[in-house]
Amino acid sequence: MTDGITFTRAIVCPPADSYASGLTTALLGAPDLVVARAQHATYCTALKRLGVEIITLPPDRAHPDSTFVEDTAVVTAHGAMLTRPGASSRRGETAAMHDALAAIYDAVDTMTAPGTLDGGDVCEAGSHFFVGLSARTNEAGAAALTAWLEGQGCTASTIDIRGDAGLLHLKSGLAWLDGKQLVAVSEVAGDPALVGFDVLVVPDDEAYAANCVSVNGSVLMPTGFPGVTARVALLGYKVVPLEMSEFRKMDGGLSCLSIRVP
Repeated sequence: MTDGITFTRAIVCPPADSYASGLTTALLGAPDLVVARAQHATYCTALKRLGVEIITLPPDRAHPDSTFVEDTAVVTAHGAMLTRPGASSRRGETAAMHDALAAIYDAVDTMTAPGTLDGGDVCEAGSHFFVGLSARTNEAGAAALTAWLEGQGCTASTIDIRGDAGLLHLKSGLAWLDGKQLVAVSEVAGDPALVGFDVLVVPDDEAYAANCVSVNGSVLMPTGFPGVTARVALLGYKVVPLEMSEFRKMDGGLSCLSIRVP
């Protein structure tokens, strides 16, 4: 387990009163706001225990999806870029994120039209970034991010998931643990962009667990997926299981709930 990233801060936003009216394709029923807020608090506590300072944005009733902060920005150790989310109803979420990032970085860049990009389509793997082309992220957005990342001393490659109906974002099916170790669903695992990496392929019946988060030597994983959890543990990682039922109902996963800052 080498070439990991040490995260010092994480930006989060608790679910607002309007959370249940957000975007979703999951067909798993309406989320329970009280339970969602409790699960979010447990998530934040887990990050704190791993040495991460929590920066909390106020709940944003005007933007029901605002708890999924990851989609609003991409960060590196040296810079930050506000995205232009693919769903127009979410573009107002970037204002609060700008203020949070401006307190950390000397400058915050902003993606402009015609590019669209959700942070959930961006999987950081050390100094390399995988960028998903999806229903939310278009070619112009991927190209703009790639150029920005190159200016940060990073590299990027694209993975087209537009033909995979089960994947809203690239990180719905791909996660980086550290070094050359990835976790991926079968639809993504064979993509040429992953050549040279070691890929733990997630079985279809546990696909939701592919959205896991490596944080300071541990891996946050959703509960209820014992097969993938055991395989990650066998690789030598400490697994931190977290209940995600009320976020799964709204197409959300573990990575969606924070922007983790090196």
